[in-house]
Amino acid sequence: MPVLNMKATVRYAGDDLFVGFSPGGHAHVIETDSRRNSAVTPVEMLLTALGACTGADVVSVLRKKREKVTGYHLELSGDRREEYPRKFEEIRVHHVVRGEGLSEKAVARAIELSDEKYCSVAAALRPGARIVSTFQIVEEAEAAAALEAKT
Repeated sequence: MPVLNMKATVRYAGDDLFVGFSPGGHAHVIETDSRRNSAVTPVEMLLTALGACTGADVVSVLRKKREKVTGYHLELSGDRREEYPRKFEEIRVHHVVRGEGLSEKAVARAIELSDEKYCSVAAALRPGARIVSTFQIVEEAEAAAALEAKT
């Protein structure tokens, strides 16, 4: 099986900051002093990378199943070891999918396929981190009615 070789560059910018350059040439500031909270930390990037990876998979699978998704977000949280290396032991991913007449079975299957087959970030985090996925479906008509009731 061929190996896909990727290359990134990270440069020290001083004052506990780094600038990372992705293989595509996109730059992002990385903070290593979490008390200052001026940019994303490497560990925070892991959570957002997992969310974006699994989110892209889920949207793609639901689109192929012709499910009508009108909104989608993920809420991620994780527990890290106290001792070094302070890796994630468990990460919780909660998918909130909004749409019209969404099939619960289709949403569950899309998440399962991402978890078990497609998401490269999840695969990189395992087996060291346990990833637990849950989901909620919000019916578009109900969401619109709730928003209208607030106004």
